[in-house]
Amino acid sequence: MYKKIQDIDLSNKKVLLRCDFNVPIENNKILDDNKILASLDTIKYLINQNCKIIILSHLGKVETEADKAKNSLAPVAERLRNIMNSKIIFVKQARGLLLEEKIDQMLPGEIMLLENTRFEDVPNKLESNNDSQLAEYWAELADVFVMDAFGSAHRCHASTYGVAKLLPNCIGLLVQKELETLEKYVFHPQKPFTMMVGGAKVDEKIDLIIKLVDNCDHLLLTGGIANSCLKVLGFNVGESLVTKDQAIIDKLRQLLLNYKDKVMLPLDVIVGRSYDPTYVKYHTIDDLLVDDVISDIGLKTINKYKTAINESATVFINGTAGIYENDKFAIGTQELFNAVCDSKAIGIVGGGDSASAAKKFGLENKFDFVSTGGGATLEYILNGKLSALDAINKDAQWNKIAAVLLAFKIRIIIKRLVKFSNRFFI
Repeated sequence: MYKKIQDIDLSNKKVLLRCDFNVPIENNKILDDNKILASLDTIKYLINQNCKIIILSHLGKVETEADKAKNSLAPVAERLRNIMNSKIIFVKQARGLLLEEKIDQMLPGEIMLLENTRFEDVPNKLESNNDSQLAEYWAELADVFVMDAFGSAHRCHASTYGVAKLLPNCIGLLVQKELETLEKYVFHPQKPFTMMVGGAKVDEKIDLIIKLVDNCDHLLLTGGIANSCLKVLGFNVGESLVTKDQAIIDKLRQLLLNYKDKVMLPLDVIVGRSYDPTYVKYHTIDDLLVDDVISDIGLKTINKYKTAINESATVFINGTAGIYENDKFAIGTQELFNAVCDSKAIGIVGGGDSASAAKKFGLENKFDFVSTGGGATLEYILNGKLSALDAINKDAQWNKIAAVLLAFKIRIIIKRLVKFSNRFFI
């Protein structure tokens, strides 16, 4: 078991806290602050331990200098100021003398948010490539590292995996909750267990299904993976999203053959046209036209899937029923999500687009759990672990690496003494 934040003495420590503040922002306005709110339990825990809290996070993709203008964490710092009683210090850099001076001036209970860690990706991708010198720089800023960015836990970056290798470390309350929820409700769910799998990423979803299908009672398919299954069965799906990978097609054919008693596919759909944004038509699944693009499920499918949902004790949602971002094609997703929330089943949303859809429909607080990490959820289900968490200490490992950590801290102390001496004598 990973070391937990409760297992380490954090009193009066400087804590480097990795959060996932990768939130959608338009015109400096945060559109969905769920990831920020999800981090508050860990932040408040650290405040109660009288810690100085130094937060790292990435935001978006930063590949050029121009990308920095639209990917600053400044709006996140402002949101934290609005919801926290503690002092929030935002530093417009991820490393440098100004940052170090402000850390020296921090008081216990104060929170510092550094600028987007991916600013360090320009020009040499130091963050994304887990640069050892960058990781060491961040490690020198604090006494302990707390990994609470579940949404980034499948990425071995300098601010996740690299720092954790250099400091005493643990997982925060959010990561604990995410892992415990997956273990309890996805790997060992109350039965009957229903999976609702949809969305556009066909190739990723087939491996998820194969991993869990033996343990589920109903498999409700929508989106690209449903379209692909329908095509395998000989239906005309027009210009709809389907996989062209023959290996995936073979897996789908085997799935349909081996689990025909579990798999449910759409009976009717709502279609659009790629060249006509105003086109919206209803069709049963056997009368689509060559230009049709399946964009949502129809009423017969909704009612069929609701029957399975109402029989379930646990429902795990990974993906949406249609192009939910467009109100013309959002009804299927909204109806199925409402059905789960209104049922007696435990409803678990697996992050990504599913979480965004739950937010859009105002249902995020009606589900039993909404994950903050789609990619991380998928990796944990498929592999039983997360890449960045490989660097987090487990109880049995602690004594073995304590000497290495002590040596690193001695190096930090020496560096700080040299830096102080240089400042004093100059």
